[in-house]
Amino acid sequence: MVVLLFGVVLFYIGTDGFQAFTAETARVNQLKDEQPEFPDVILEDHKGRFYSFSEFGGKYVFITFLYTSCGTVCPELEVNMSEVYKRIPEEYMGKDIQFLSISFDPERDDPETLNTYRKAFGSDGETWRMARIPDQQELQSLLDRFGVIVIPDEYGNFAHNSAFYLVNPEGRLMEVMDYTLIEEAAVRVKEILESGGDER
Repeated sequence: MVVLLFGVVLFYIGTDGFQAFTAETARVNQLKDEQPEFPDVILEDHKGRFYSFSEFGGKYVFITFLYTSCGTVCPELEVNMSEVYKRIPEEYMGKDIQFLSISFDPERDDPETLNTYRKAFGSDGETWRMARIPDQQELQSLLDRFGVIVIPDEYGNFAHNSAFYLVNPEGRLMEVMDYTLIEEAAVRVKEILESGGDER
């Protein structure tokens, strides 16, 4: 009985009060609780424009992390992002919310490559940008802060987790959403935008 009780206590602790049944769920719950700040990194987009993340201050930023050579989850991730993008009323685009796909493979994902990739998924390059972070230390800082796990293999590919990330106008992570649940993500984003900032 004592052993059973001890096991339940351990399970309670390990699953964040029974809320998380996987390490990934626990990670997401922790990120939502901590609401880490997006570091003020320098991005380079498909036009070779350099800009600071602070350029998006005052807007929500809907983010994915990818690499263009990915032949598995990344294309699905970006197709789904495109579907969320289409569901957001045009009145909010560029004014209240910015869509941003960030490559964690800056060596291969140069502006020309990003330009080809964005066209394939319907990114307009402005209200939905695709960019890389050229500085490896800045990139790693962001990945660590947002709990993005990226493990390179010997073939030039990466094992990585995927999600939709929503940063609030103050630059803090407020939502981590399942990228396979398109409608749920779109509804949640619209609710936040329609609230006029009450959910920051």
